[in-house]
Amino acid sequence: MYKAPDMGLWVGRIDGDADKTSPRWHQCVSPLATKHQEPGIALLGVASDEGVKRNQGRIGAAAGPDAIRRILANQAYHLKYPTYDAGNFYCEQSDLETLQEEQATLVQQLLDQGHLPLLLGGGHEIAFGSFLGLAQHLNPSRTDAPIGIINFDAHFDLRQTAKATSGTPFLQIANFCQSQEIPFHYCCLGISEVANTQALFNQADKLGVEYLKDTEINSWQLPQVKQKLTEFIHPCQAIYLSIDLDVLPAATAPGVSAPAGRGVPLPELEELLTFIRSLTQKRLMVADIAEYNPMYDIDGRTARVAARLCHLLTR
Repeated sequence: MYKAPDMGLWVGRIDGDADKTSPRWHQCVSPLATKHQEPGIALLGVASDEGVKRNQGRIGAAAGPDAIRRILANQAYHLKYPTYDAGNFYCEQSDLETLQEEQATLVQQLLDQGHLPLLLGGGHEIAFGSFLGLAQHLNPSRTDAPIGIINFDAHFDLRQTAKATSGTPFLQIANFCQSQEIPFHYCCLGISEVANTQALFNQADKLGVEYLKDTEINSWQLPQVKQKLTEFIHPCQAIYLSIDLDVLPAATAPGVSAPAGRGVPLPELEELLTFIRSLTQKRLMVADIAEYNPMYDIDGRTARVAARLCHLLTR
């Protein structure tokens, strides 16, 4: 179910400088209302944790999108193009599959209108709808160039289950790519060896997934990581970027379904995101931030990290 944006979430401090160089997000975000607005960033919430529930995780992520908006509202705004609130999707009657289809349709429409969709979760089940919307927009069967999928995550999310969950979205994408006879080009960064069974590593190898473990992403290893990303991105016609907040250490991001025992440090994650932005330019067409669970956050710590990443992805 879709609901129009709640602009009442966008409140915060007003500095009131006469030269108008001190705006904050709440002063600059507009509701996405027409098909004729200037292209910009479109914030779309997917307020669902049905996939987390099915995956036997800690529920509460359905409250994530609006909680991120509340923190984002008071951040300084440094963008030179418009930002719109595109509203939220909700999962009705536990029907995750319909939600993913509806999400994909709106993502496609936003792309058709020239916007950059930035989706806020919600469980990582949002990933399938994000990719599907991009694929519907591009019609990738017309070209041999793949859609590159870059996922910062402690988990492969390649589980084989009877129903879609927060642990299945990238297998859903792989199955979709197979059905359309297009490449499944997936790179997962931050994999926790202790959070993925050998069966999942085998599945990743079978599907040709490129990945790095969390132990391989440190400040002194960033040149090698960047080289791997450069080679991965080079052949792509477009990039879909997904960030599961459980890729971060639990001390940095406690408000997630599955806190990390180790994780990828925030400075390294930020440097890699900046590198991806600079390398891909307009090829970065969809991004999402998933798995924020306010119920388990500490003093809004994880929400602040998520809002900071929104700033980094859009500046």
